[in-house]
Amino acid sequence: MKMTKTLMATTALTVAAGMSFADGHMADEMTIVSWGGAYSNSQQKAYHDPYMADTGVKIINDESSAEAVAKLRAMNEAGNVTWDVVDVVAADAIRLCDEGLALEIDPDEDLAAAPDGTSAADDFGDLLVSDCFIPQIVYSTTFGYRTDLVGDTPPTDVCAVFDTDAYPGKRSLEKRPIANMEWALLCDGVAKDEIYDVLATEEGQDQALAKLDTIKDDVVWWSAGADTPQLLADGEVIMGSTYNGRLFSAIVEQDQPIGMLWDAQMFDLDGWIIPTGLSPEREARARDYIKFATDTQRLADQAKYISYGPARASSAPLVGKHADLGIDMAPHMPTDPANAENTFLYNYEFWADYRDDIDAKFQAWLVK
Repeated sequence: MKMTKTLMATTALTVAAGMSFADGHMADEMTIVSWGGAYSNSQQKAYHDPYMADTGVKIINDESSAEAVAKLRAMNEAGNVTWDVVDVVAADAIRLCDEGLALEIDPDEDLAAAPDGTSAADDFGDLLVSDCFIPQIVYSTTFGYRTDLVGDTPPTDVCAVFDTDAYPGKRSLEKRPIANMEWALLCDGVAKDEIYDVLATEEGQDQALAKLDTIKDDVVWWSAGADTPQLLADGEVIMGSTYNGRLFSAIVEQDQPIGMLWDAQMFDLDGWIIPTGLSPEREARARDYIKFATDTQRLADQAKYISYGPARASSAPLVGKHADLGIDMAPHMPTDPANAENTFLYNYEFWADYRDDIDAKFQAWLVK
C-alpha cells in the first residue's frame, strides 16, 4: 500500500521532532472516548486493563462518542485536541477523514497481522470502509420489547413499532435520523433496495418524517445506548430501539423481562480513529494502543463481555463463552444465521454525505 500524504506528513513531523514511533518516547497518559455502559465495560476488560498492565500507561475514559464529530470539529478549530483515540461509527469516521480530522492508517504497517500471517488488510477485508477507520465490531441497532406487556402475540416484524393499536404504549427511538428514517420508509411500503435512493430526495425525507409523525406523540427520545434498556426495565416503554449488545446485557446478564426483535436489524460498524493535531508523543501512544487493541485475540476477547461480532475474520473462530456466565456467545451475535434472516445493511457513504443536512431537518421536525 502506498503511503498517503497524511501519513507522510505525520512521519515527517515525527522525524523533525527528533524521535520515531519505535524508540519508546510515548505519552504515559491517554484519553479514550467511547459510548459508556456495557460497551465501554467490555473495552475496559478486553483492551484497557491489559494495555495498562503491559505498559503502565494511565487511560482516562470519556463517554462522548455520540458527540464526537461536533467536538472534534470544535477542538480542531481551537487548536486544542484533548482526545487521543476515539470510538466512532463508520459513517462518522468517513466524515472525520474527509474533513482532515482523523489520521490515515496503513493497516499493514500500523496494525498487527493475524496469527497465521494474514495481513491486517486482508483480515479486516471489506470492513475497512475508510482510510482513517479501524473497525472493532459488527453490531446492530434493533428493538427490544417488554415480554409481559405485549400480550400473547409478541412482535416479530419491525413495523410493530408503528402499530399502536396492536401494541399501545410508549416507544423509545434514538434522537437522530439514522435508522429511524430507514425503518419509516420500509414500513411505509418502500422496497428495501430503494430506500437510500428515496431518502436522497426531499420528497423521500418528507415521507419518512410523515410516517414518524404517526407515532411521534408516543415516542420517548433517547441519546445514550443505555437509555432504552433502562426505560424497558422500568416499564416506561413497551418497545424501543437500541444496540443489540445493550439488550443482551439487560436480557441475559440482568434477567429483565425483555425480548429481542431481530427483524430488519440495522448492521453497522464501530471502531477507532486517531484525531489529527496530537503531539508526536501522544500520536505514538495512540498508534501503539490501536495496534494492541485491534489484534486478533483482543477483538475476540471483547466478545466475552458483549454480543458484538469481532471485525477481523481471524477473531471469529476464537469467540467462545461469556467470561462470567459461561454461555456460548455465538447465538447472541447479530451475525448468527438465525438472527440475520432479515437484516438491513446500513449505507455508510450515504450518511457521510447527507448526515448534516438530514440532521438539521430531523431536529427541526422534532420541535414542531
